[in-house]
Amino acid sequence: MSATSPADPPPEAVAPLMRGIAVLRALTDADGVLSLSALERATGLARATVDRVTATLARMGYVRLDGRDATLAPRLMELGNAYLAAIRLPGLLDGRADALADELDESVSLAVADQDGIRFIHQATRRRAMSLSFRIGDLLPAERTGPGPLFAADWTDEEWERWREWRAADSEERRFPAVPPRARRHEDDFEQRAAEARTRGWALDDQRIEPGLVALAVPVRAPGGRVACAVSVVSHTSRHSAESLREAALPRLRAAVREMERELREARPPVAGETPGAGLAAWTGASKQELGRDFIESLARGLTVITAFGEGRDALTLTAVAEATGLARATARRALITLEHLGYVSAHERTFRLTPRVLGLGYPPLSRTTLPAIAAPHLAALATRVHDSASLAVLDGDDIRYTARVATSRIMSVNITVGTRFPAYATSMGRVMLAALAPAERAGRLARTDLDPLTPHTVTDPAELAAILDSVARSGYALVDEELEEGLRSIAVPVRDRAGTVVAAVNVAMHSVRRTAGECVHELLPELRAAADRIEADLRVAGRFTRIATV
Repeated sequence: MSATSPADPPPEAVAPLMRGIAVLRALTDADGVLSLSALERATGLARATVDRVTATLARMGYVRLDGRDATLAPRLMELGNAYLAAIRLPGLLDGRADALADELDESVSLAVADQDGIRFIHQATRRRAMSLSFRIGDLLPAERTGPGPLFAADWTDEEWERWREWRAADSEERRFPAVPPRARRHEDDFEQRAAEARTRGWALDDQRIEPGLVALAVPVRAPGGRVACAVSVVSHTSRHSAESLREAALPRLRAAVREMERELREARPPVAGETPGAGLAAWTGASKQELGRDFIESLARGLTVITAFGEGRDALTLTAVAEATGLARATARRALITLEHLGYVSAHERTFRLTPRVLGLGYPPLSRTTLPAIAAPHLAALATRVHDSASLAVLDGDDIRYTARVATSRIMSVNITVGTRFPAYATSMGRVMLAALAPAERAGRLARTDLDPLTPHTVTDPAELAAILDSVARSGYALVDEELEEGLRSIAVPVRDRAGTVVAAVNVAMHSVRRTAGECVHELLPELRAAADRIEADLRVAGRFTRIATV
């Protein structure tokens, strides 16, 4: 339960993997973005080492290099996803947590123990002026939270002693950047609160994290009796005191926990999903050949070991890790030793498991990402390749609303800004989103929409427009030629979420003299589809255990 790793790594530890993780942790603590010079200062690494590490992480899709800055990328969330899939708790319990939040009209969180802290694995927050700002993966000190006493109730004497040692060594709580500094000391009564939680089966947090914040927590026990996680109901003193929150929420919270425990008892055995596979060796070899010494194979292989775990693969032997990744046993063994030394893997006899600390590798800042943020770098790359403006939009009523856009520098260009709205029926992005609707909903929208002629070319006949939308649904793209504005031509494709639902569209727009309609299909459509594929790939990773806002 030590708060920090031992000073001296074991002889078998992979130094480049340790350096790469140090860079990811520094970026996470900085909310996802740092200049390369700031990374050098934050990690104590030489600039040449920072450059090689970030080049390798960029090749893996885990960071994005924008000039002098390194930015965490959504694909990094596959590391935290491996842990969340392995423990299965979010997938099994998040629906119950969301329903409880709706029932109580309060924020509800699921948290797991992480040594002497807790980490959130699910958040169902309420939209208010003062709302919960903690994110999935945030690490909080156990003694300042509602769940903390519940987990500490099962600590051994040795674990309590280590907690006291840690408190003495880190009185300023520098290891918990997600929490504000303590206004007053609370840890003196932590052991008493843990003992009370053991007897009562619940715990209260009365403004220990922050003035005005109160929380009530109850443990969720796995079959066999161990505490799997804790459920917290969080409110503000403008709505509840700690005691009134207990009175109002405890009966319903306990009822929800009973249902959660039933879910855990009755859960079907997990089915193991895909693993990195033997293709890793070929990919790292090709990357090394292309980037030369700027690509650190041992870092890439070490991080890939984390993705060997997942649903149905929560506990793996060394042989299983090697087979899942295609790595030699010796390489996999050194990576596991390094990850165990750093606290990201625990070992019991001959099996290994991921620890909640994996969530500290980028998950907190990335868990609040949005679809426009995910799409922005891909739109920029698309605009650079085709030399025309690229945009993302969502369907908002009978209109489309632009949510991200990258314009090109031309004397004559399409002048549209984020937030601009246009009638969906007359735009390429609107048509691909309308075409994705169920037939009855699509017909209903067309029936209530005034198909005004915006230009002499605008399709205003409902039957003709319905036929066009049928064609768009079959082809997977829409081309609109001077129907919104004379001289404006655009082509669009849909963007789908993990479930295959169309949630947005991406397009390229230009003056009609730039390309013919045929050239748009021949030259731009493949580029558009490739950009949409990359957006969807990031969206699949980011949206596995978090809700991605579309605006």
